[in-house]
Amino acid sequence: MSQDFLPLNIAVLTASDTRTLEEDTSGQLLSERLTEAGHQLAAREIVPDDIYLIRALVSQWIADESIDIVISTGGTGLTGRDGTPEAVEVLFDKKIQGFGELFRQLSYEEIATSTIQSRVTAGVANGTYIFCLPGSSGACRTAWDRILAAQLDLRSKPCNFAELIPRLRER
Repeated sequence: MSQDFLPLNIAVLTASDTRTLEEDTSGQLLSERLTEAGHQLAAREIVPDDIYLIRALVSQWIADESIDIVISTGGTGLTGRDGTPEAVEVLFDKKIQGFGELFRQLSYEEIATSTIQSRVTAGVANGTYIFCLPGSSGACRTAWDRILAAQLDLRSKPCNFAELIPRLRER
């Protein structure tokens, strides 16, 4: 028995001190990819690289039961202003260890050892998936095309993130 596609509600956050909506190629790429795949863009925001502003918006989104997934782009590097992992990981109920490991493995094929500078992370908070990606559109393309597109599709076998959504809030 084949399953039907299940559209998910996905919010996109860009952490940047300099980008505007018009210049946000990474946020735009993610928005286009997810809607082309049949998902709904639930929200899209740009916030400065500030741990507390990022955390506040992600907290708001994970409290919204209509949002299934939050994808952020930016702030995963090593500079002083890069703080997305610090902003978000404290919210995680569970960390998805394999996401960062797989992303860096795939990224290595494209940018070699430079991938070690990425602190990409993922987890579940209040029944919502959160994926924190680097700010480059190439990295967002890799994450979406090679990991997220399949994992957020209920029809992907043998298993996927989408099929677990109804069970994420079990206690």
